[in-house]
Amino acid sequence: MSERFQLPPTAIKQFNLANGLRVILCEDHVIPVVSVALYYDVGSRNEKTGRTGFAHLFEHMMFQGSENVPKAAHFQYIFNAGGTMNGTTSTERTNYFETLPASHLPLALWLESDRMRSLKVTQENLDNQRSAVQEEKRLRYDNQPYVNAFLRINELIFKNPANAHSTIGSMEDLDAATIEDVQEFFRIYYAPNNAVLTIAGDFEEAEATALVRQYFEDIPRQPPPPAVDVSEPEDVAHTQEIFPDKLAPAPAFVLGWKIPPRRTPEYYALSLAADLIFEGDSSRLYQKLVKGDESVVSIQGGIDERRGPSAWYIFALPKPGEEVAAIREQIVDEIRALGTSGPTPPEMEKLRNSLCNDTVRGRQSTMYRAQRLSEYALYDGDPTLFDSELDKYLAVTPEQIRAAVQRFLDVENRVVLDIVPEASAEDQEVSGSEPAPADASSQPASPLPSGEPKQPTAPPPQVPVPTPVQSGADTGKAVSGPLGVSVETPQPAESN
Repeated sequence: MSERFQLPPTAIKQFNLANGLRVILCEDHVIPVVSVALYYDVGSRNEKTGRTGFAHLFEHMMFQGSENVPKAAHFQYIFNAGGTMNGTTSTERTNYFETLPASHLPLALWLESDRMRSLKVTQENLDNQRSAVQEEKRLRYDNQPYVNAFLRINELIFKNPANAHSTIGSMEDLDAATIEDVQEFFRIYYAPNNAVLTIAGDFEEAEATALVRQYFEDIPRQPPPPAVDVSEPEDVAHTQEIFPDKLAPAPAFVLGWKIPPRRTPEYYALSLAADLIFEGDSSRLYQKLVKGDESVVSIQGGIDERRGPSAWYIFALPKPGEEVAAIREQIVDEIRALGTSGPTPPEMEKLRNSLCNDTVRGRQSTMYRAQRLSEYALYDGDPTLFDSELDKYLAVTPEQIRAAVQRFLDVENRVVLDIVPEASAEDQEVSGSEPAPADASSQPASPLPSGEPKQPTAPPPQVPVPTPVQSGADTGKAVSGPLGVSVETPQPAESN
């Protein structure tokens, strides 16, 4: 199948504005919607020791209003136009994205440009969103079983703090952040020369180009951010640790390995090995442990894909009464078997069929295209990899998978993190120590003054204006937005 399957070329146009903003256009008139993805080259990898959590904090801050957009109005403009939106943070980037009816492309571009140009980085907004992030930490991490163990696993795998610390960061670091720290972070990393803007869907190239220039071109560029050192030694930081979890109903464990960066031959092979070992109901471990001897409630895994050294994980939740060590040994045996004999011909056929199917299905979404094109442009400087990446996976041989598993996974250089209910852990010693501090000699460049907040006016509404919302005790205060559309100002929904 790999020899016959060929993707049709994707229509990609790209250009740079004078201020350094990279723009990618992917025109497609199949359905009348358009997706906009704005990727900033800033993630937890860019944070300095003592100032972690800033990238995720800014994901929240970006919805707190700008010169021409009231607090929380970004949500309401998009939702009132029939669109969807969100933002996420990873080790590698922070992104913001919307999908709207095609006629509302001007709205999406105006909203994104206004907060890039003139986000309200105020003490009030800092205090408010710092509290929101800390509440998110309490709700989604501290109040959930097993979750904080996943924050710990990267600290055990990686030795470089740029790689090891979690995206949500340290609450102590956020408490210590000053308004000057946060303003500097915004000016350096939220600059047009540190971003990629992608538009995919139903638009005309000339019109979209004109709109991008109208709303973004006069935003001033900033000094380039400092380079990030994500280099790692081969060895993991710690091979074993016991993690007491007061919310865990039963013992569980995580296995972790350090693997090569994304888009390397070894990475492709290990990614396919992950599909074989734990991805889906037909995977080896699911068939063996969940469906077979029924010793495990849940078996999950994943790859933390990074531009630098990446990570490969397996999480197992044994059934009560099952021997944890025995289950762990079965997992290691299955990895060893793949590293010894490699995948079978039927497994290779399944892999290739799934790759082709997933690729075709993903491309049907304008948002999928916008996000993937942004990633290739931001990480690799080449959005056309969107069309050729599948060939890299289809070219992987069974021998390459076998060799990669043997070299990187069937080794003692791995992390074993045992998660035990806290009552069971009282008499057990927690091993390991905190990772060594990062080299903090690299300081951010001095920021230029913030840009002039005035910009081209907001686009006029292109659909009938909704009936204004009446203010009242149950609806919140209604305010008039720059489009002439009445919007409410409740607390915004949580962004990811």
